[in-house]
Amino acid sequence: MEKLIGEKKRVVVVGGGVAGSLIAKTLQNHTDVFLIDSKEYFEIPWTNLRSMVEPSFAERTVINHSDYLPNAHIVTSDATSITETEVVTAQGRVIAYDYLVIATGHVSAGAFSKTEKLSYYKAEQEKIKSADSILIVGGGPTGVELAAEIVVDFPDKKVTLVHRGSRLMEFIGEKASKKALDWLTSKKVEVIMEQSVDLTSASNGVYETSGGEKITADCYFLCTGSRTGSSWLKETFLGESLDIHGRLMVDAKLRVKGYSNIFAIGDITDIPEIKQGYLAQAHASLAAKNLKLLIKGESEKKMYSYKAGPAMAVVSLGRKEGLAQIMCLTIVGRIPGILKSGDLFVGKTRKALGLKSTLS
Repeated sequence: MEKLIGEKKRVVVVGGGVAGSLIAKTLQNHTDVFLIDSKEYFEIPWTNLRSMVEPSFAERTVINHSDYLPNAHIVTSDATSITETEVVTAQGRVIAYDYLVIATGHVSAGAFSKTEKLSYYKAEQEKIKSADSILIVGGGPTGVELAAEIVVDFPDKKVTLVHRGSRLMEFIGEKASKKALDWLTSKKVEVIMEQSVDLTSASNGVYETSGGEKITADCYFLCTGSRTGSSWLKETFLGESLDIHGRLMVDAKLRVKGYSNIFAIGDITDIPEIKQGYLAQAHASLAAKNLKLLIKGESEKKMYSYKAGPAMAVVSLGRKEGLAQIMCLTIVGRIPGILKSGDLFVGKTRKALGLKSTLS
């Protein structure tokens, strides 16, 4: 076991996504921080679809952990188990902690290094460029945004989107879903609702939907979401802290219920709000404040409480347009595009990690 040394409290963060990266960065100059992540880099998660049509965009959005964590320990491995005092990694390392932050979000299998990730995006762009017809399966935000990125950058492509739901992006209101559908159809995207596709049964580039429709496509992209990254916890003492969806149940201070030194942030929490990056960042900021108080020995009464964010969503529709739902207001077009679609908050996110907004 790697023992705790000296007087500094040790905070171990598991998961190097949008929440885990930010809390590790925020705490690295205040205490002894370990970041455990399965890959060498952090990727700004809402930018990956732009990188598929413009691979050079990923130069700014795929960031090595070492670039923003000069004063933290980076452990490149999966966490496979935990006890009430230690984290065990797939490489067999046993790392003790005073405080634990679980930020494993959703499972995303992929590249280990930044170089591999950049190569992946170049290959994806070539896949899109060489195809005349493209099938997208899944009408959540990922499927909608990918369809938009493709038809804006490659308007000559025939894009078909198949969604098993009765409307696109069910997590937002019906009015916003309808506006997204109208935008896509105005760009000549064929949208097929309430059907699924068996991707393994394709013959000569022809796919059949559950409703018997035939779709010809040179390539396809599966955009049906990923499972919560909590399976590694099920056989541990925190297994009983998972709800029926595999999310960790947290209190108002963002601690796992029943534990004073274990926090959970980001998509892995059971907080009843839309799972979005800016909310994960809010979790990280608040949990970091609370950890600083605890590390200083302050009373728990001084700790901050988290309140679920308002029902707000911004979906990019290509480079210049977008769709925003803020409370009961729904807007589509250039105004929400200004909010998100141009730079996709890349400059702001890089600055939050202490980096320059641009590479030059």
